[in-house]
Amino acid sequence: MTEAARILVVDDEEIVRDSFSIVLKNAGYAVETAENGREAIRKAETEFYNLALIDIRLPDMEGTELLTAMKQTTPKMVKIIVTGYPSLHNAVEAVNKGADGYIIKPVRMEELLNIIREDLRKQQESRRYDEEKLKEFVETRIRELDTQEKCTTNAQYAA
Repeated sequence: MTEAARILVVDDEEIVRDSFSIVLKNAGYAVETAENGREAIRKAETEFYNLALIDIRLPDMEGTELLTAMKQTTPKMVKIIVTGYPSLHNAVEAVNKGADGYIIKPVRMEELLNIIREDLRKQQESRRYDEEKLKEFVETRIRELDTQEKCTTNAQYAA
C-alpha cells in the first residue's frame, strides 16, 4: 500500500480551505491547510508536502512571494496558484516564480482533481528517474573506486 500524497492548501478564506480539504481528503489525499503565507512556510519547513495549492492573494504576502519561499524549502513540491483575480501579469509572474499550474476560481473540483493527479504522476515519474540516475552514479563511483584501489594495490606490489 502506498502512502497518500500530502497536499497543503493555502488560502485566507476558510470556506475555500474547508471545501478543498473535504474534496481532496475524499479523493484519498492527506491534506493540511494554512491561512497565510507565514503559516504555510512554517509548515513546509517542518513537514513534507507533494503539492501546494496557493491563493494568489494572502493577507501577509502575495502568492507569488510564497512560491519563491516554497521553492527554497521544498524544490520538488508541485505548486499551483489558485486565483479569483486572473490576469496575464499574475499568470506570467506565477510561472516565472516557479508555479507548476494556474487555476482560476471558482474551481471545478473534477478539473482540479485531474490536474493534481497528473502533476503528482509527473512528480513520481521524475522521482523514479532521479533515483535511477543516483543509483547509476553510485554504482559507477563504486566501480571507479574499486579500480583505483586495485591499481594502488598492484602498484604497491610492483614496487
